[in-house]
Amino acid sequence: MDNKFHELDYKALILNNKIQKTDNKFSNLDNKTKKVGILHMEQYRIDPNNGLEFGLYTLGDHLPDPNSGERISAEQRIHEIIELAKLAEQAGIDFFSVGESHQDFFTTQAHTVVLAAIAQATEKIKISSSSTIISTLDPVRAYEDFATLDLISKGRAEIVAGRASRVGNFDLLGYSLKDYEDLFEEKFDLLLQINENEIVNWEGKYRAPLRNAKVLPRPKNGSMPIWRAVGGTPASARKAGYAGVPMYLAHLGGPATIFKRSIDAYRDALESRGFDPADFPVSTAGFFYTAETTQQAQRETYPHINEGMKRTNGQGFPKQHFAQGADPRDVMNIGSPQEVIEKILYQHELFGHQRYIAQMDFGGVTFDRLKRNIDTIGSEVLPAIRKYTKK
Repeated sequence: MDNKFHELDYKALILNNKIQKTDNKFSNLDNKTKKVGILHMEQYRIDPNNGLEFGLYTLGDHLPDPNSGERISAEQRIHEIIELAKLAEQAGIDFFSVGESHQDFFTTQAHTVVLAAIAQATEKIKISSSSTIISTLDPVRAYEDFATLDLISKGRAEIVAGRASRVGNFDLLGYSLKDYEDLFEEKFDLLLQINENEIVNWEGKYRAPLRNAKVLPRPKNGSMPIWRAVGGTPASARKAGYAGVPMYLAHLGGPATIFKRSIDAYRDALESRGFDPADFPVSTAGFFYTAETTQQAQRETYPHINEGMKRTNGQGFPKQHFAQGADPRDVMNIGSPQEVIEKILYQHELFGHQRYIAQMDFGGVTFDRLKRNIDTIGSEVLPAIRKYTKK
């Protein structure tokens, strides 16, 4: 990265780089966005004074390298995920999370077990799911698992609960897709109640009632951060706001202004239910990869994303749409170190979010390239992001 970047005053960055062209000028941010992240984040283990948190997440996919056609063993893949978390901690990365999928081409179906191994192998980095498919789990057992994980990690565990973008787990675990929405809403509500109360009285449609049920163990501090995963639409974001929980907003690509609508809808929904948006953190999550130039980064990444999505989602990623990700206003953070720094800073100014989580291992990316990316994050990306977002 050009060392001159480190000498730039933040205002100069705003005025001089390509990001200035967006219709949402940095200088015109509404007060609601500016104030978020300043107060009352302690219960979610976030200190906004330290600036934007940077994390990594893996879906735990087990896919061949499209360049060689070779696929490592499931054993090696799991051990590489654990090693990635260790390297992330050494690089100063704040957060590492592991996804849950129950179908071909994945290997972290028991994601809490993998997270427990990571907890034992690390000391400081925060750990979480990304996400836990609470719709097809018993919230009591899920909470027991994560509370135990929190104790193993000495207070570093979080839960991100989601519906599932891939639905193989519904058939495998004996649930009907016609209950897709209702299952999630009911079980997510129970998960929140368990987090708030050691003794639970509850009744619903999809699980036996609880009568003075004591759910143990409790997390280190009595409760733990629980986030709601959102796929990107304002309607889904509003539900997170109505529930009064932090939002984990996942995206594949597209103009950042589109996702700002969802973040605004979330904060409006919080206010409509009497919550202060300043109390609730927002996390975004999406594709990340860096190389010497943006062209090289896109060239190296596209085959993995395209072929991986063909196998796991049934269709690839259109090359034209992927190419548009190089636009500085796009949420896809794939490019040279300076390019991804500028994009992340732009998104932070636009969203006012507290955490960004990068997905860079999807589609059989080799471990050497992943290690190179973590090294670059630690030496170039994190110092710049923290310099310009720290209070």
